[in-house]
Amino acid sequence: MLKYYWPMILIPQQQQLNSFNTVTKSTTRRRAPISMELGGLDSHGRQFKNADEMWNDQVGDSTKKTEWYRQGVGYWEGVEASVNGVLGGYGHVNDADIMGSEAFLNSLFSERFSIASSAATNQRHLVALDCGSGVGRVTKNLLIRYFNEVDLLEPVSHFLEKARESLAPENHMTADMNKATNFFCVPLQEFTPDAGRYDVIWVQWCIGHLTDDDFVSFFKRAKVGLKPGGFFVLKENIARNGFVLDNDDRSITRSDSYFKELFHQCGLHLYKLKDQKGLPEELFAVKMYALTTDVPKKVHHTRSKVRANRPGIIK
Repeated sequence: MLKYYWPMILIPQQQQLNSFNTVTKSTTRRRAPISMELGGLDSHGRQFKNADEMWNDQVGDSTKKTEWYRQGVGYWEGVEASVNGVLGGYGHVNDADIMGSEAFLNSLFSERFSIASSAATNQRHLVALDCGSGVGRVTKNLLIRYFNEVDLLEPVSHFLEKARESLAPENHMTADMNKATNFFCVPLQEFTPDAGRYDVIWVQWCIGHLTDDDFVSFFKRAKVGLKPGGFFVLKENIARNGFVLDNDDRSITRSDSYFKELFHQCGLHLYKLKDQKGLPEELFAVKMYALTTDVPKKVHHTRSKVRANRPGIIK
């Protein structure tokens, strides 16, 4: 689902950096360990020595974990079903976001599917899964123009109903062969795709709601849903170091190194990396990751200027 903005944490920058640079060893682990033992903080200013300490505190037993996910969905059930709503009042970033995503997707199409023209596109029946689809913003503005079928996955029912309405054939202008096919009202941590259905699984501004264990489990299940040559696109906010926990909607913004450690645990390979441009300076930096099950010959990436940890749109 699409996510939010909350006010900046009032903690001196040096104090944040000291927290992020704390390195410790955890004595007991129930979750897969993160090798980068960097600290983090939450939206109330509380500091954690490492991710393991934070997860033990937040989801250390089944009751806490159930409550984590219940509160996360509950937060979004109170948000209006609109682009501005799911973007936390930052609806004006939609155009820049879609433009960046389209450029990234086009480069991946030409490299992964050898698609050089619309005629070639028509030779392959393309199917995408839009994870955390919200009101269908990414599907309507991007995916449905490139894929013959798009399935939407969203746990917040009134968001999904809005998506179903806006993506009805009479309400969007695309080729007759392009359509939104399935609308799954299921959370990521409970979803298993049909084997070999998808060319692309698009995951944007929603994976922060998953615990590390469920992050890894989701991608391991979702890999089965990819066609040969298919890939994931993960587009997310990036913490400068460690992580930032949002106490309001129960989500975590991870650093680039944190993500890469989880990709390794998922058995995924980084094929391409690109920074999103044109977003307001007060928001987190955003990166786009193309992930494959096969080992790429070369990883393509761009550099971005460093931003401090700032809470912002996570989806």
